[in-house]
Amino acid sequence: MERGTQMDAVASFDPLRSRLIRVAYRMLGSVADAEDVVQEAFIRWMGTDRSDVREPEAFLRRTVTRLCLDQLKSARVQRETYIGPWLPEPVVEEEDEEDDVALPLMLALERLSPLERAAFLLHDVFGLGFEEVAATVGRDPATCRQLAARARTHVRDARPRYRLEKARGMEIASAFFAASRSGDMTALGAMLAADVSFHSDGGGKRPAAVRPAIGFGQVMQVHKALAILFGKYGSTLLRTCIINGLPGFVTREADGEVQTTALDIEDGKVTAIYIMRNPDKLRHLH
Repeated sequence: MERGTQMDAVASFDPLRSRLIRVAYRMLGSVADAEDVVQEAFIRWMGTDRSDVREPEAFLRRTVTRLCLDQLKSARVQRETYIGPWLPEPVVEEEDEEDDVALPLMLALERLSPLERAAFLLHDVFGLGFEEVAATVGRDPATCRQLAARARTHVRDARPRYRLEKARGMEIASAFFAASRSGDMTALGAMLAADVSFHSDGGGKRPAAVRPAIGFGQVMQVHKALAILFGKYGSTLLRTCIINGLPGFVTREADGEVQTTALDIEDGKVTAIYIMRNPDKLRHLH
């Protein structure tokens, strides 16, 4: 390939890369897999006769979505043998970012078929018309409407009823870190909803709960046990931040590895706690 042609391909692709990664990440729940898919799309873009492409972004979005659909087929098999609860890789948002797909919604998307997931994300999240969705997933527009409608029914409860003010979210995250690490169970209990749940993903690589803890009593028991470990071995706060659309924090634990904690908060109470401990899913944070 001539150098000028290669540079043209790079110049037209690079401004779209971050948007394509957003599409791929929301389809796959994995930063590394999303980057691999987008890189594969770039390789295909290099070999495409780009003079025939009227809308590069639409063309590349279709390519990325179709690659993701292929990937999801094998991902479902891998998830069936995954050790313990599976959570998507944590993405820490920068100051000026605002995510429209929070972690509970991503988990709800996991229960959809790949085509339902694609139709919902492309139409409801990224705002594409059903004609474009149909061209992307290879189905007719009427079918895509049905796919999106079914998906909407499944994920309705996972969408936040209102957006928590960021400053308030960071305040609760800081208070949660302080109470959980100091062993102040009274302060911690005051933050938890009655139906709170606790989810931790170690992927078999680091100690983590093999099943979620559900309800106030179970979650308090978990944190009483953790508080003893934190008191003995320590836990260092690296930063409070938004993680997958939720308030949370990044810590360095006693084994030297980083860990993320994301808090789902409704009406001022923590309704779900999501902890990522799997080192394979935390590499990008280093």
